[in-house]
Order: sequence, then structure tokens, then C-alpha cells
Amino acid sequence: MSNVLNIQEATESEKKRDRKAVVITVVLWVIQVAAAALLLMAGSFKLIGTNEMLTQFYPGMPNVFMRFIAVCEVLGALGLILPGIVRRWRWLTPLAASGLLVIMIGAVVYTVVMFGWGLVLSPLILAILSAVVVYGRWAWGLDVIKRGRG
Repeated sequence: MSNVLNIQEATESEKKRDRKAVVITVVLWVIQVAAAALLLMAGSFKLIGTNEMLTQFYPGMPNVFMRFIAVCEVLGALGLILPGIVRRWRWLTPLAASGLLVIMIGAVVYTVVMFGWGLVLSPLILAILSAVVVYGRWAWGLDVIKRGRG
């Protein structure tokens, strides 16, 4: 009788763990899609914009550097989404999020120095979203590498 109870308790525990994993996965996907959308918009703006527009919006930054950042943002946004969609190289997702976190920390510092604290909310939110993806997907990426399916 105690074996039956232990089995039932084990299956209930597994069900709770599975539900928790599904919720975490859904939340991470929502965060990844939102961050990717914001980064694609910001990166596209910097890539398509004229040199005069870049100089106006990002004073003190060379336009070539801003175009480099734009390419990094677009590639990082793709790195947040594509590995999970195609189910290949999923270890790239936490790496892309790590790179975006570095870029967003730089954006927060630049915004505070150049414009004060009033405009810092957007890059700060993207930095937090990137950090959550790094934390949430790191074990996932390592697990995929261990299994050799990355």
C-alpha cells in the first residue's frame, strides 16, 4: 500500500514540475519575442536612418559605431528567436541574450550620461529582459549541449 502512495506522490510531484516548466517556458518565450521585436525596431531604425538622423539622436557617437550596434541588435534579436523555432543550436539563445545584455548596459550608461535619467527606461527594460533570458535559458542551453542535440 505504501508503494502505491509513493508512486502517486511521485506522479503528482512530476505533474507539478511539468506544469512549472511549461509556465516558465511560455514566460520566457513571451519575453524573448517582446525583446526581439523591440530590438528589431531599434536596430532597423539605426540601420535605415540617415547619417544626419543618427547624429541628431545619438550625439557624440560615431555613425559607424551606431551602425555596428544596429547590426548587433538585429542579429541578437534573431538569436533570441530562431534557435528555438528551428530547434537547432539552441545554446545560441543565452549567448545572444548575453551579448544584448552587454549592449543594453552600455546603452543605459550612455543614456544616463548624455540625457539624464529621464530616457533610461527603454534600454533598462531591454537589459532586464535580456538578463532574464540569459538566466532562464542558460540551463536549457547547457542541457541541449550535454545531450548532443544542439
